[in-house]
Amino acid sequence: MNIYEAIKQDHDIQRDLIARLLETSGDTKERQELWSQLRKELEVHEVAEERHFYSPLIDTDKMQEDARHGMAEHHEIDELIQELEDTGMDSPHWLGALKKLRDKVHHHLEDEEEEFFGKAKKVYTQKESEELAAKYEKSREEYKKGWPESIPGSDHEE
Repeated sequence: MNIYEAIKQDHDIQRDLIARLLETSGDTKERQELWSQLRKELEVHEVAEERHFYSPLIDTDKMQEDARHGMAEHHEIDELIQELEDTGMDSPHWLGALKKLRDKVHHHLEDEEEEFFGKAKKVYTQKESEELAAKYEKSREEYKKGWPESIPGSDHEE
């Protein structure tokens, strides 16, 4: 597996969780569980992706701006996650914030899949992309085990 396939697998999970979450209503157990899963997926993915996809690209002139743009979008996603955390699930505002999150996440995933991956393939060799995938997967699993405390800069209360 290469880094693009590994990241794309996570993207598919994120899209599915968002779609399922948008079908829920109120402060229900189903919504709470799906939200927790989505939040975990987004946060774990973000940290592993920044370490094993974006950070190595920052050192290249070809991808520096794209890598910074991708990480800035991660920050915007983090802000929307916090907004959702601070809002009651039974509030109409919660669903509106979730739709903003969906739009931001979908935009970010499209940027990566349709633009950044193609550019990165000109930077990373096949061997490098496979090595990055292995590191990405290992980090992702480690962060998942200790989530949310394992996320750098985490101040989550669970």
